[in-house]
Amino acid sequence: MSEPFSVPVTVRGYETDTQGHLNQAVYLNYAEHARWSLLQAAGVRQADLVARGVGPVALETTLRFRRELLAGDEVEVTCAFEWGEGKTFRMRQTIRKADGTVAAEIEAVGGLMDLRERRLVADPRQRFKELASRPGMFGL
Repeated sequence: MSEPFSVPVTVRGYETDTQGHLNQAVYLNYAEHARWSLLQAAGVRQADLVARGVGPVALETTLRFRRELLAGDEVEVTCAFEWGEGKTFRMRQTIRKADGTVAAEIEAVGGLMDLRERRLVADPRQRFKELASRPGMFGL
């Protein structure tokens, strides 16, 4: 597993629900934002993926809420990839408040889809190595 990449996010008022805390669906948006930010930091642009005929897909996501987030809270959203030998990979993410409190933990299973064949590619690890200018950011 690689060292977690992280991005800062400020909870915006319009993302909160009637109880005043971050709407549950927005946690997933924050996780997705961190994933795409990691891809970009590693040198993989969305246009590069499309040009190669592949795209990342989410296959399973587990979200554990630990502490509420309120408008104005500053958080860090981490993202670390874990690679196996098959067609899928795991991403582990944490949303952590400025004081270190864990607000949420996200575990996801993803794959890399061949956009023409509409099937997962056999070795996503190798594809990411080929696409990234900084594959170490993926733990490769």
